[in-house]
Amino acid sequence: MALKTWKPFLTVISLQFGYAGLSIIAKFALDRGMSPHVLAAYRHIVATIFIAPFAFFLDRKVRPKMTLPIFLKIALLGLLEPTIDQNLYYTGMKYTSATFTAAMTNVLPAFAFLMAWIFRLEKVNIKKIHSQAKILGTVVTVGGAMLMTVVKGPLVPLPWANPNDSHQDSSNPGVTPDLTKGALLIAIGCICWAGFVNLQAITLKSYPVELSLTAYICLMGSIESTIVALFIERGNPSAWAIQLDSKLLAAVYGGVICSGVGYYVQGVIMKTRGPVFVTAFNPLSMVIVAILGSIILAEVMYLGRILGAIVIVLGLYSVLWGKSKDEPSNSFSDMDIQLPRTTPQVVTFSLKANTEMDTKDASVVISRPNTDESV
Repeated sequence: MALKTWKPFLTVISLQFGYAGLSIIAKFALDRGMSPHVLAAYRHIVATIFIAPFAFFLDRKVRPKMTLPIFLKIALLGLLEPTIDQNLYYTGMKYTSATFTAAMTNVLPAFAFLMAWIFRLEKVNIKKIHSQAKILGTVVTVGGAMLMTVVKGPLVPLPWANPNDSHQDSSNPGVTPDLTKGALLIAIGCICWAGFVNLQAITLKSYPVELSLTAYICLMGSIESTIVALFIERGNPSAWAIQLDSKLLAAVYGGVICSGVGYYVQGVIMKTRGPVFVTAFNPLSMVIVAILGSIILAEVMYLGRILGAIVIVLGLYSVLWGKSKDEPSNSFSDMDIQLPRTTPQVVTFSLKANTEMDTKDASVVISRPNTDESV
């Protein structure tokens, strides 16, 4: 029972370690000249090749019939996160750093709430304190993102980092760092990511097979992101060149761990815990990336970025607290459902005088909730 209770938490935490690893590997590959658009395309081609066989064999007996509304939802899912979000995310990372990018993605839960509110998927009562916490948390989160972008502050020395050896500045001389442009691209990408998370939860209600849905999302994402990459990188065939280096590692790691496994695990947990639970652990990824980025990529830390990240996390958990108070206790968790107690009530039908019994003339035990109403 204890393992069942902790399993969702351990799974989501493991997922955050996977996302953190990709941030470091992807930044390293981008600084070596890899196109962010080609990386998004390769990532989902690898993801489709990886996850499709599992979906084909394991879901063959339970896979629902594909309908036009479901297909349109899958096409939109493939456009929102695999194509638009990741193209903007990797491009924004190229203009900033892995740590900055990981910190900016903490605005995701706030954007998810704001989007649900606009489209009336989220109930908000201004008089309730939990609704006020969600609104205030959204404002604080966006303010933290602006603080990270505008305020740099003094350098924060780390014992293992050498500020005179900046990986970002030396390895990618063709790209001038631009925090404003990078933050804007990442923020727009997070809006698309928030739409993806909500739409995935909605789609799972009508197409409740996580493996097959993941395979279809990766397939549509690979097609759509390849079209985008071909258009943007037209006349530059060298952008598609790949060898046994960090570029190949970024594509394979991102495709297998973060798209193939990530989408599937996210869908499984979302069915029982909801989309808010999935995004609640994003700050963990930021901490991991900050430590690894300073060690592996020699990224430096500034006081303004740290303060902005702290403000984002405070706003994030204000939104999550309000959301947790807003959800019914049995909405997503199969472990928190309180079933009504039942007492057996015996309804006896009299037997016929003769020895012949009809199958309907037997004693029947019916379980029903205890109520004050008479039967």
